[in-house]
Amino acid sequence: MVDEERWGIIYCPRNGYLGNYQKQRRSLEQCLQLHQVSYDIVQSENPRSVERLVRLLVSNGYKTIIIYGGDSALNDAVNYLMLLEPEKRDSITVGVIPNGVLNDFAHFWGFDESHLEQTIVWLKQKRIRRIDIGYIRYENKKCERCRRYFLNCVNIGMVANIMSLRRRMRHLFISRTISFILSCFLLLFQRMDYLMSLNINTDSVRRRLMTVCIGNAQGYGQTPNAVPYNGLLDVSIVSQPKMLQAMKGMYLLLRDKILNHQSVLPYRTQELRAQVTSHTPVSVDGRLLKSAPVGTFIIGVEKEVINFIIPN
Repeated sequence: MVDEERWGIIYCPRNGYLGNYQKQRRSLEQCLQLHQVSYDIVQSENPRSVERLVRLLVSNGYKTIIIYGGDSALNDAVNYLMLLEPEKRDSITVGVIPNGVLNDFAHFWGFDESHLEQTIVWLKQKRIRRIDIGYIRYENKKCERCRRYFLNCVNIGMVANIMSLRRRMRHLFISRTISFILSCFLLLFQRMDYLMSLNINTDSVRRRLMTVCIGNAQGYGQTPNAVPYNGLLDVSIVSQPKMLQAMKGMYLLLRDKILNHQSVLPYRTQELRAQVTSHTPVSVDGRLLKSAPVGTFIIGVEKEVINFIIPN
């Protein structure tokens, strides 16, 4: 078994044209050695290998697991940890060095991919906060019961498609804003509204909606007041705006002021129930589910279940 103070780091290289993998890894290791951090590093072969690598590190006794990647890699790590018994999970601490296509959860805490050394300093100080984790429970087309956890948000409708396109665009464009605007432009030629049925607190909503965001954190700007430590989820429901209103909404979204838009209906809840049509896109932390949930599905939150390293 390894020293409990030793870090187990999972390096998740960015795809496309954004990164020189060897240079990134060399810079990381030089910074770790400069700050006298004891560590072992493994590299993910593909986006779906993170859960397997987390399982490997946990089975070998690592208590501090650092994800050198983005939202999707962090999501995969947390989904494996949520499979563990609470006593085992409570002994493990997770940290992040932002290096992904989307790094919104890291940005929420103040981590920045352009300040690697500052991130290492904060991680070494090991200020730990217990954070909430959201979940979506649903049944798929094969009648299999599924549960997926999320750190940031679940998107239903048009923005789920935007986030999927944004991930692909960021392989080609470094700027978050440029990739988001191009994704929005491409979606002007796609479906803009979806029939949804939602039960939130004592309210029922059944109508055609453009998008719904259920945020445990800031939800890529759609739930700017959400925090992952109050045991609640923020919900932003966007009805069918006209074209000019939609353009204004995109501008406010980029400025993290989407709640100021007249077509947005905000809620705060511990749990909601939803039902959507089969062609409605649903994404979890920016990654589309392979198929829309069948029948009624539940989105809720588990309070203070993951140890997460935050800036000091």
